[in-house]
Amino acid sequence: MPYRGRFAPSPTGPLHAGSLVAALASWLDARAHGGTWLVRIEDVDTPRCIPGADRLILDQLAACGLVSDEPVVWQSQRDAMYQAALDRLIAQGAAYPCACSRQDIERALLASGAPRERHHAAVYPGTCRPDNGGLQGRAPRAWRLRVPDAARVDWTDSRLGPQSQDVAHDVGDFILRRADGLWAYQLAVVVDDAAQGITHVVRGEDLADNTPRQILLQRALNLPTPAYRHTPLVLGDNGEKLSKQNGAQALDLSDPPAALNAAARALALPARAGTVGAVDEALRDWTADWAALTARAPRP
Repeated sequence: MPYRGRFAPSPTGPLHAGSLVAALASWLDARAHGGTWLVRIEDVDTPRCIPGADRLILDQLAACGLVSDEPVVWQSQRDAMYQAALDRLIAQGAAYPCACSRQDIERALLASGAPRERHHAAVYPGTCRPDNGGLQGRAPRAWRLRVPDAARVDWTDSRLGPQSQDVAHDVGDFILRRADGLWAYQLAVVVDDAAQGITHVVRGEDLADNTPRQILLQRALNLPTPAYRHTPLVLGDNGEKLSKQNGAQALDLSDPPAALNAAARALALPARAGTVGAVDEALRDWTADWAALTARAPRP
């Protein structure tokens, strides 16, 4: 299939330095493969979205010479597609309603003596699974994917190499539609990637542990699995990854070449752009550099 890649930012604020690294990497990978590069605005988590941030992000990308090859897509306009996917999963018995709150889950885990790793989300204990009695008269709050008991997912990242996760043990049955009625990231991204014909996903390394869940959903919905590459993270002075949640500063685009050079360095690419007028030429040179760098990548 022809290469189709994407950059999918959430409009919870402007791009920061780490965001530009992921955007540049995905753009270069598409260009190095002679493919198509898309931008998708992942605004499914509407309470966290900031009005106007989507347009600001698109302007920031354009200032760096990174423009979508096709019309930009907004997740908030795709509700019917996500509902259709959930309906399919329900019909085949792969999804079920859940009445548990976070407190319910914590209490169930505590009562069972199950260990809880620090800084890790609680593994759902399966309280509302149909074979455990289902809702037992309680009102449903959310929908979960029924993860098979033997759900070890093995995959190869083109930068990180062979990866493996026991989703049943490490994650449990995960959310597809939230208690507030919003769609979960995992379902939305899988549906969107398939609908847009995405063949390659290049994104930050912090999203690597989402990949096994997405592969399970792709299999359950009989959808193709893209090739994955997860890029290095940009860390702040405190050693934590830059993110909007921990106060990362908005990308300074008063000097786009400087911002692009910083992103290129994070990707182990040489400095190229010197002036605003040199951005297009630098992007062409980095495309060749990227092709050489990734030619040594592990095969999925």
